[in-house]
Amino acid sequence: MVLGMTASTRLLARVGTAAALATVGYVLVQRARRWDLRGRTVLVTGGSRGLGLSIARELARVGARVAICGRDEVTLDRARCELEHHGLVVAFRCDMRVKEDIDLLVKEVGARLGPIDALVNNAGLITVGPVEAMEVQDFADAMDTNFWGPLHAIRAVLPEMRRRRTGRIVNIASIGGMIAVPHLLPYSASKFALVGLSEGLRAELARDGILVTTICPGLMRTGSPRHAFFKGRHRAEYAWFSISDSLPGLSMDVERAAREIVAALSAGESGRVLSVSAKLGALAHGLFPGFTTGQRGRRSTEGRGQRVRSIALVAHAPRRSRRQAQQPDRLIASFRPVIDGRGAARRP
Repeated sequence: MVLGMTASTRLLARVGTAAALATVGYVLVQRARRWDLRGRTVLVTGGSRGLGLSIARELARVGARVAICGRDEVTLDRARCELEHHGLVVAFRCDMRVKEDIDLLVKEVGARLGPIDALVNNAGLITVGPVEAMEVQDFADAMDTNFWGPLHAIRAVLPEMRRRRTGRIVNIASIGGMIAVPHLLPYSASKFALVGLSEGLRAELARDGILVTTICPGLMRTGSPRHAFFKGRHRAEYAWFSISDSLPGLSMDVERAAREIVAALSAGESGRVLSVSAKLGALAHGLFPGFTTGQRGRRSTEGRGQRVRSIALVAHAPRRSRRQAQQPDRLIASFRPVIDGRGAARRP
């Protein structure tokens, strides 16, 4: 009996020692991976507004040399003027749907700031509406911006990163790339593709010293309805999307999200899901995929005639002010531009 207890004690001691050594090894590896971002060149696509602008601002704050790109020159110039107060920032016009634009962008950033140390793929497009209102072109447009754009950017920076045997790539996907959401199918499909690409690249590029991070944000207060496209019953679609975008209890502050993304970049993490609600949703879907899929489908059907639904995802656009988010009457008033044909974009 004593011998048996002694053997058990020895076994527990060995297990404890192995666990302690594994923990120490993990901590040492994590410390070795951690980057000091000061002086490093980071390219942020879609960096002229919303989440991208917040990421660029946080990177400039910690001392990185930041390049941003966007399609709208006015918005891009406004962002550059703001960011210059925080550090070294350059801005370039680029259409992330066009491979030639992306290749030229990477060359110009290299010429101005030096080799790109890190790429943050943030540019995104979102179309809201029921599947019967969607055309094949809506799916193609989403893939062009949300998948092919990041892929072309990754391929453009990889040769130099491989030559130097170091680099970081952060792909801003979405919880919609882990859990499909009704009325956002082109967006969800493209983000699922991006998650698959990003996780696969993490495995393949690690041997070259390049770490790829997949970020899946949930609801965020970014003011995205003003830049989304709406199809079908425009007023109802805009209503649920706008209200979901502004809920403080379920959505995440965009500045906090930017800090988490920059922290994940610095640490070389494999991935991170942002916001408590998104983490709970991902956990529930992982444990009970059939149940959660059925519930989303049932709620979508029941809510078809309602003005407000409870599900929305992040789109990369300017955030609402805190005051606007806290005043429902201003939110409801913001529906009127859509009804009148001004403001948020419609698609037939």
